[in-house]
This record gives sequence, structure tokens and C-alpha cells, in this order.
Amino acid sequence: MKKLLIATLVLAALPFTASAQDANANSNSAQNGGWTGSGEFGFASSRGNSRSENANAKLGLSQENELWKNNFYLNGLRSKGEVTVEDQDGNPVDKFSTTANRYDTGASVGYKFDPRSYVVTAARYEHDDFGANIWQGIISIGYGYIALKNERAELSFEIGPGFKRYQPANSTRAVLNADGTPATDAEGNALSETYKPDAEKEVVGRGLINAKYRLTDNTALEDTLLVEAGSKNQYYQNDIGLSVSMTKKMALKVGYQIRYNSDTQPGTVKTDKLTTTNLVYNF
Repeated sequence: MKKLLIATLVLAALPFTASAQDANANSNSAQNGGWTGSGEFGFASSRGNSRSENANAKLGLSQENELWKNNFYLNGLRSKGEVTVEDQDGNPVDKFSTTANRYDTGASVGYKFDPRSYVVTAARYEHDDFGANIWQGIISIGYGYIALKNERAELSFEIGPGFKRYQPANSTRAVLNADGTPATDAEGNALSETYKPDAEKEVVGRGLINAKYRLTDNTALEDTLLVEAGSKNQYYQNDIGLSVSMTKKMALKVGYQIRYNSDTQPGTVKTDKLTTTNLVYNF
């Protein structure tokens, strides 16, 4: 995991080694108080020898002017596919069932001390029926710094303390007799039960690195790394995307997301990966 984070930081920093000057906001965003936004949507469906449906959507709003640097986002993911389950008699049967159901939302409000430095308050909430944690929420306050901003490139950092709560996914445990010995069925097989662990809470350190680089007039690369590290759980999320503009408003975007939780229940993997191909509308 450390190698992945180092590689991500190096990749994000490579386009920004050259020095640059601050640029003025474009005229459209200036007329709207610095507000810009984008919406993304992707859908895929297959029928025949296999059945599957996958849909994801994203909405993002941001504002940056002389005083404020604000951001809001809302994302959703839902998938269905054929899975094999056991019926009441223990026989395997195929079922068209939900295999992914996740949404997350967040917002940050930043007040600028000068063109580069700002204080930021951020909040994030996520719900995932199939993730390492059923839900997790964090609120934080910190310091932000815009290291680079011009017509071609942007690079900013945020860091500060926060408070986080999260609900680990359901797990299984052995059923015990009154004397503490493992319970068994009539055939001598050990019995188990599904249980819901207690919600966890802790103080964490939050860090955010956001990098953007315009490769050509109609092609842009963006990478965002989020870190929420505490003594119980370390959460990392990296989103990298390449977008190609078709018009001033419409673009195609390929994205790759990696999410990592260090604190997981038995049978749950620590890392989730998501690849998307979406149609983007900028406003």
C-alpha cells in the first residue's frame, strides 16, 4: 500500500515541476461568483449468456473566488449480476441480485487568507452495502494551500485533524454453548452466526492532494488523493481520471478509483477498485 501511495504522489507531481504564475478565473465562472459544476453518468447492460447491469453517477459543484474555495459532491454506484446462492435444501441456484450499492457525499468550505492559503472545514459521509464498512462519516478542520494554479495546471493541499465514526461490515462467529464450548449440529458440524460489530469512533488526521493538468486543449488529467488516518483504521482513496472534451459542455471521461480500509472483518478484503467510462456535462 505504501508503494501505491508513493507512486500516486509521484505521478500527480510530475506535470507540476515547472514553475508557473497564478491565472485569472474564466469569465463564465466569474459571472457566477466563481461557481462551476459537472455531472457524470455511465451505464452498461448485458443479456444473453450472462446478465448484468451497472450504473454510476456523479455530481460536483465548486466555487473559487477572492474569498472562498468551496466544494460539494454526490456520487452513486449500483450493479446487478448473476450470483450463485444456496436454496433451503443447500442446492446451488443462480439468482439475479444486487452486487454493488454505494453512495457518498461530501462538502468543504474554505475561507482564503490570501490568494494561496485558506482555512477549510470538510465533511464526508459514505454508505456501502458491500464494503469493508457499511457506513463511515467524518468532519474535520484544517489548513489548505494552493501550490500552483495557472491555465494548464493546478496543485493544492489540505491537512488537519478530524473526528470519524464508522460501522464495520457484518461478520460471522462461532456459536458457543453455555459452558463456552463450540456448539454443533446433529452431524457434529460447528455452528456459526452472523453478527453486527459495534460502531467505531476515533480522532483522525485528514489529508487531501488535488492535482489537475491539461495535456492538450481538449484533454485533461485529474488526480485526487484522500487520506483519513487514525489509530484504528487508515482509509485511503485515490481517484484518477482522463477526460476528452467533445464540445465546450460535453466530454468523455475514463476514471479509476482505489479505496483502502485497514480495519476489516474476516472475509472482507481491504481494497476496492472501480473503473468507469462516463459521459460528462460541464456547467
